[in-house]
Amino acid sequence: MSCMRLDPATSTLCVIDVQEKLLPAVAGADRVIDRCGRLAAAAELLGVPAILTEQYPRGLGPTAPALVERLPPAVSKMAFSCCGSEAFVAALPAAAATVVLAGLETHVCVTQTALDLLARGLGVFVAVDAVASRHALDHEIGLRRLEAAGAVLTTSEAVLFEWCRSAAHPQFQAVRRLVL
Repeated sequence: MSCMRLDPATSTLCVIDVQEKLLPAVAGADRVIDRCGRLAAAAELLGVPAILTEQYPRGLGPTAPALVERLPPAVSKMAFSCCGSEAFVAALPAAAATVVLAGLETHVCVTQTALDLLARGLGVFVAVDAVASRHALDHEIGLRRLEAAGAVLTTSEAVLFEWCRSAAHPQFQAVRRLVL
């Protein structure tokens, strides 16, 4: 899977649990919101389907407002893995071959979702600048576990330009402005 490339026609963006009550405890929360927003804006420009999830919203609150306006309504879940939600599984496009993961927390919901998606035969790309945990060690170990399991570690900017493929892409200039 490590040689797989992202294609907007077969990619899906999944933004996991970037919720208001969890954000104050997460180091780099502003960066995560910014990078998730960048990915969501590019997905919209390039026609990449996106799924937003919220873990136990009654307890953890709603998604950060900056993301709500850029993504479809959230899929509410109780399972840590997004794949534990029937609504999430139903929202995955039939054409999806790869899923780009972003959100919180790296070592819990992001990792468990990635493992389940990999088990389903999907390619998983994790935008490392768009994921975080409350504790640095959990984040680091989560990323190492994801990579060992077969997920591809990348960055949000790399995802954007891989989706475009070329500066000749009709949306390239709009996408490029997202990283400036």
